[in-house]
Amino acid sequence: MKRLVILGGGESGVGTAVLAKKKGFDVFLSDKGKIKDKYKDVLSKYEIKWEEEKHTEALILNADEVVKSPGIPDKADLIKILHKKGIPVISEIEFAGRYTKAKKICITGSNGKTTTSLLIYHILKKAGLNVALGGNIGKSFAMQVAENAYGDKKKDFDYYVLELSSFQLDGMSDFKADIAVLLNITPDHLDRYNYEMQNYIDSKFRIIRNQTEDDSFIFCIDDEIIAQESAKKILRAKQYPFSIKQKTEQGAYLKENNQLVINTNNTNPLIMTIQELALQGKHNIYNSMAAGVASKLVEIRKETIRESLSDFHNIDHRLELVGNVHGIEFINDSKATNVNSTWYALESMENPVILILGGVDKGNDYSMLNDLIKEKVKAIICLGADNKKIIKAFGGMVEIIMEANSAKEAVAQAYRLGKKGDTVLLSPACASFDLFEDYEDRGTQFKQAVRAL
Repeated sequence: MKRLVILGGGESGVGTAVLAKKKGFDVFLSDKGKIKDKYKDVLSKYEIKWEEEKHTEALILNADEVVKSPGIPDKADLIKILHKKGIPVISEIEFAGRYTKAKKICITGSNGKTTTSLLIYHILKKAGLNVALGGNIGKSFAMQVAENAYGDKKKDFDYYVLELSSFQLDGMSDFKADIAVLLNITPDHLDRYNYEMQNYIDSKFRIIRNQTEDDSFIFCIDDEIIAQESAKKILRAKQYPFSIKQKTEQGAYLKENNQLVINTNNTNPLIMTIQELALQGKHNIYNSMAAGVASKLVEIRKETIRESLSDFHNIDHRLELVGNVHGIEFINDSKATNVNSTWYALESMENPVILILGGVDKGNDYSMLNDLIKEKVKAIICLGADNKKIIKAFGGMVEIIMEANSAKEAVAQAYRLGKKGDTVLLSPACASFDLFEDYEDRGTQFKQAVRAL
C-alpha cells in the first residue's frame, strides 16, 4: 500500500486526503497550524490519521509521495528535506487530475482569474453541461473527484473549470489542461519567487505544460509579457489570442464601434456590444473575451454565451457595492491582493476616492498606481501592521495618509473624511494575513463596519 502524506489541513488538503483514502492509499495529514473543526469532522468520518500544530518528520519522511498545500513555499525546511530524499512533492491539482477523465478548462493570471472562472462556469452551467468549479475557488478539485468519480463513473463531471494560482501550477508535472487560459502577468508573489520576475512568469506559463495539438491555449496578446514569452515558446496547442487593440483571426477582438467579436472557427462569429456585458471596465472586457472563447470551444450556442455574459453576477469582495451612507459610496474590493488589481479598481472609479490600502506586502512596486493616485485619490487609510512602504510611496501625492488597525477603525476614519459624492474604496493591493484570516474575512469585517455606521 502506497503511503501518501498531505501537508496542510485546509480545503485542498482534506479533499486530497479523502480522494487518496478512497483510492486505497495509506494516508496521513499533517498541519503546522490548527485544523478547523469542519475539516477534522471529515478526517474522522473517513478514518484518516492526522496531526496539527506540528510536523512529525518520522511520520512524513516515510511517504512515497507528498501533496503539499499551495501556501507552503518550496523553500520551507521540510520541503527541502523531502526534495533531498527524492520524495516527490506535488499539488492537489496534479493528484486529483489522475482520477478524472473530464475535460479541464484551466484559468490563470495575476488578475481576473476568479471572475473569468466563474463566468465560464456560469456559461457552461446555463448551457446545461455537467460541470464543476474548483481549484483556487470553492470546493476542492480533489474532493469533487472523490465524491463524483469514485465508485460510480456515471456521476463524474464532464467538465471541470479550475482557477489555478501560480502556487498550484508549481506542483504540476503530468497534469494537462484541455483548454488553458492565461489572462495577464504582472508582478505578484515575488517574495515567493526570490524576487525574480522570470521565475513568476515561468510559473504562470506552466498552464500550457503537456498540451498537445488537440488542446487549446487562450491568451491576452495585449499583455507585453505574454506576447514576448509566447513568441519564445513552442506552443503545441491551438492558439486563440484575444485583444482590444488589434484584430485576431481566431480568438476575440474589439471592432472600432465597440463590438466584441468572438471567433474560433472562422465562421459564424459571436458579435455583441460591450454595453451588453454584465461586467463593465476594460479588465472585464478581457475577462469576458476569454470566457466567451473558452465557451465557444466547447461548442456552446452563441445565444447562450451572449445571454450569460449579459446576466452574470460577480462574486463578493470584488468591486462589490456595499452601500451609500449620507451620499458616501462604500466599495469592497478586498480580493484585490496585488497592485495591478488595485490599479484596475482605481481606473474604474469616477468619484473622488478615499482609498483603504495595505496589509502583507508581497514585494509590491506601488509606482504603477502613481498617476491614478494623483488623479483620483484624496486620502489614503493604511490598513496593515506595517505601513511604512505605502506611506513612503505616496507621502507626497495625497494630503492625508492615516493608519488603522482594524476594518472598523478604517471605515470610521473614511466616513469622517468623506463628503457627499465621495467613494470609499477598500482595495488593499496586499495580502490580509497580518490583521485578518483571509481576504474574505477582511471584506466581511469592512462590510459589517459600513453597515454599522
